[in-house]
Amino acid sequence: MPLPLSQRLISIPQVIARRYMASSAAAEPISPSNTRVGWIGTGVMGLSMCSHLIRAGYTLTVFNRTPSKAQPLLKMGAHQADNPLSLASNSDVVFSIVGYPSDVRAVLLDPHSGALAGLRPGGILVDMTTSEPSLAVEIAAAASSKSCHSIDAPVSGGDRGAKNGTLAIFTGGEESVVKRLQPLFSLMGKVNYMGGSGKGQFAKLANQITIASTMVGLVEGMVYAHKAGLDVGLYLDAISTGAAGSKSLDLYGQRILKRDLGPGFYVNHFVKDLGICLKECQNMGISLPGLALAQQLYVSLRAYGEGNLGTQALILVLERLNNVSLAPAIASS
Repeated sequence: MPLPLSQRLISIPQVIARRYMASSAAAEPISPSNTRVGWIGTGVMGLSMCSHLIRAGYTLTVFNRTPSKAQPLLKMGAHQADNPLSLASNSDVVFSIVGYPSDVRAVLLDPHSGALAGLRPGGILVDMTTSEPSLAVEIAAAASSKSCHSIDAPVSGGDRGAKNGTLAIFTGGEESVVKRLQPLFSLMGKVNYMGGSGKGQFAKLANQITIASTMVGLVEGMVYAHKAGLDVGLYLDAISTGAAGSKSLDLYGQRILKRDLGPGFYVNHFVKDLGICLKECQNMGISLPGLALAQQLYVSLRAYGEGNLGTQALILVLERLNNVSLAPAIASS
């Protein structure tokens, strides 16, 4: 039976939008000659990631709430925008890597200043913040309603991975769009396609759960080795090639030994991530006691005013719990 005329008329714009999005996803390959890139958030991670794009020849426009943090990129040739909307109006692909889900919502979805409001049809949002999977789904729906695309693409690898272009990138959304973004992603690290919208975020949260318990094990082992009278540096070297070896040990073992507790990844942001993990566990009806313990230990760091240190500062919690300090061992290592 034919549809009523009113329903046929309503469906026409939807059909056009779908055709437009399909054709844009299959457009010519992304390259510096045909793609303008926008970047929101030039902090510890974003600064290095942007620099790879500039060196590859891409025209880059940046926005950061603290403009001074973008200065190194401006010296490399980046342009600065006053807000995410104006940035998006001059970009084909807009990346974001900010602190919290509320920040993601503000910079991407605000109707007056958000990036989506300024993005042209066929444009692509790529949120690399570790955020809520439900928000990723919401952003994707909002982008689709404007004939745009959205990919959630949180990353793992810390500041070293960002500097070296070796990040693990967890992507969720339309696979064809993820493949089209490969020339950009390849400058930052390795892409792992995890499924539809939100699946990149779920993968990153699982990653954070693994890291949390690994970090607890790392610092507990160091405290134990210290109390046993071992040279902690020799101990770390010995286990690095065995079953206890890990990326966390490689990234943070020597930093802890040198008492370098600066942020490769902020404690405050890790507490946020683990809180999202616990919320999702509640939604799923599962119990992950290692995650809960790690979250409480990291919360204690924040309570001591140490939220702006790096995640390796977990050593401080174990030292306080056991009334020991690795400092003498560090001096001799």
